[in-house]
Amino acid sequence: MTTTSSSPANTAIPAGVPGTHGTHLPPRQPHRWQFIRAGGVDQVVFRCGEDIAHIAELDQKLWVALACPTRGIDFDPRTLDLIDSDGDGRVRPPEVIAACQWACERLRSADVLLAGGGTLSLDDLDGTRSPGADLAREGRRILDLLGKKDANTLTLADISDRGEWLASMRFNGDGVVTPETAGDDDALRAAIEEAMRTHGSTPDRHENRPGLDRARAEAFMAEAKAVHEWYAQGDAEALLPLGERTLAATEAMRAVAAKVDDFFARCRVAAYDVQAVAALNPSAEAYDALSGHTLDVGAPPIAELPLAPVTPSRSLPLRGTSLNPAWADAMAAFARDAVAPLLGELDALEEERWQALRRRLAPCEAWMEARPANALSGLSRDRVDALLATRDALFALIAEDEAAEHHNRLLVDLEKLLRLQRDLRVLLHNFVSFKAFYQREGAIFQAGTLYLDGRSCELTVHVQDTARHAALAGLAKTCLAYCDCTRQGQKMSIVAAFTAGDVDFLFVGRNGVFYDRQGRDWDATITRLIENPTSVAQAFFAPYKKFVRLVEEQVAKRAAASEAGSQSALQSLAGRVATADRPAAADAAKPPGRPGATPTAGRVDVGTVAAIGVALGSISAVLVGIFGKFIDLGQWIPVALAGIVVAISGPSMLIAWLKLRQRSLGPILDASGWAINGRMKVNVRLGGLLSQTARVPPGAKRIAADPYRERHGLAGVLAAVCIVGMGVVLAWRMDWLDDRLPPRLQHGTTISGQ
Repeated sequence: MTTTSSSPANTAIPAGVPGTHGTHLPPRQPHRWQFIRAGGVDQVVFRCGEDIAHIAELDQKLWVALACPTRGIDFDPRTLDLIDSDGDGRVRPPEVIAACQWACERLRSADVLLAGGGTLSLDDLDGTRSPGADLAREGRRILDLLGKKDANTLTLADISDRGEWLASMRFNGDGVVTPETAGDDDALRAAIEEAMRTHGSTPDRHENRPGLDRARAEAFMAEAKAVHEWYAQGDAEALLPLGERTLAATEAMRAVAAKVDDFFARCRVAAYDVQAVAALNPSAEAYDALSGHTLDVGAPPIAELPLAPVTPSRSLPLRGTSLNPAWADAMAAFARDAVAPLLGELDALEEERWQALRRRLAPCEAWMEARPANALSGLSRDRVDALLATRDALFALIAEDEAAEHHNRLLVDLEKLLRLQRDLRVLLHNFVSFKAFYQREGAIFQAGTLYLDGRSCELTVHVQDTARHAALAGLAKTCLAYCDCTRQGQKMSIVAAFTAGDVDFLFVGRNGVFYDRQGRDWDATITRLIENPTSVAQAFFAPYKKFVRLVEEQVAKRAAASEAGSQSALQSLAGRVATADRPAAADAAKPPGRPGATPTAGRVDVGTVAAIGVALGSISAVLVGIFGKFIDLGQWIPVALAGIVVAISGPSMLIAWLKLRQRSLGPILDASGWAINGRMKVNVRLGGLLSQTARVPPGAKRIAADPYRERHGLAGVLAAVCIVGMGVVLAWRMDWLDDRLPPRLQHGTTISGQ
């Protein structure tokens, strides 16, 4: 079967187009595929690398599966994560096609993908194009770093170990530098630590150690530069009339400015109206409120009082007992750092001199209010300058770490290519086709082997939700047993398909042993059953087994009822025996009867006996008539027996045959998250291989009979006599014994005499 590509290369150029002179370009030949028929569907065969290279041309209607989960199957999850480009936990055809094309673009020949093994020679890489050439150079670099300069082959173990090594190196390509990355540069180390303290940290690729990335470093240095520029503005002479002491003077002034302005404002109001003096000073009630508490001169209620008693046109005392004690220290610092350097030593300050002092310090005050409001504003100028001095070294360190990311990307590509070289063939044989399953190589969805009820079941699948899985898996028309498996505190659930043998002794609660794909043994217990026939032969005996079970149940019920009646009769008899010495009391307890009535207990009615006799006679007559008619069939007796068997077992066998024709793998996998594209039938022959019953090995022999075998006894003898008698009667009716019997007993003579 072939498919035709719809690419422009397959389209012939029409005649008459300018430049073509009426000629046609030969269409590209479509890729020729080969298929096998298995499970009722056509499945593609991957013969060579060209089949993988042209997988995009294969009609997806011919794919066996259209999606599979990345977890819960026996496949390397890391490889599936690399193929799962959108990271949704499922692999679909576009992602498989993209993985095949990606690998083919980097290899000289796609045949390498069918070899498997996880080993790649540098000669297998395509050195003529950029992707393959870059990987070849990186592969050579890795081999040199590993001390394998004479080697030419990379393994997956080399790449995996190299990845851990790169992550632990000083520069690992994540763009994050740690204090340890700075090495012996103490200034650079201090800058990184300061940046991490003020701007947070980013985990490094190795052991998640805190570090600094480019974005945080840029923000840190930007704030340091802003603080540096602010300090530079203060170098102007107009801003610092006292030089470096101007900052202390301004800070001291700003600490008391609000209270000083409040004092002079109150004094001006008092000068305006003397009657306001009492209101502008604390009242007696305010002092009464303070007297009820343990006083602290720095307490807020005291600090809210005016700096000094308010009087018209009064100057502000800078020291002494008339100054508010809560502001004594601040005013002392103000007098020392601001008033004395600018106005001289004073004991009191008038409002005019206060305003003059404010004007002298106003430029510095405005400059201080413009201080950048960032995390570094509290650092000294020398500290900020030291941090800025490490700027170039810090960003060079980050750039050097980022440069290693190119090698990391190539390393990831090498790992992906090696994993695809090892695993892609397996995925294609379990996704595009089910070669691994139908050739019994171990499909990736098979969880292991369940041993239970004298059988080994190879078709087992992991299950997350039993109830949800069973709702869909029941459509597979397969006998399914859901099991809970436990091992050393671990738990998991599986579903096993019983596709051969009988199901008479499968029931919830039965135990077995489950071996997973790694060979570990688990205790397995059946928790749910979905019953379906496993073979037509089983369906043949099913009605008789059901009949025997029904008879056994009815006999058991009748026996239980008879036992209960016997127990009741024994209890009544025991009661009568125990009260035999009290006849009067017993007679008194009896209800009065009709006069002259006779007791009827223990008597049998004659009419009843007659009716039973008539019924038994009628039944005997019917049975004799049926047996006679059956004997009269003569040579058709075997046909009649076959008809009876067909009438009993035929419907069950027909239903089983229909269900076995519909038995498929699709619903079981669909319920586990797959998207199966076909029905994927499991016929009787394949089912016999998937569920193998116990058999004595070839060449073995039994050296003794079973000493505990069943002994049939009288029942077996009677059954044998009945079968022999029926055979003799049949032979007599067929005139097979006439030459061995006297004339009086010969069947043909009797007929002629009549």
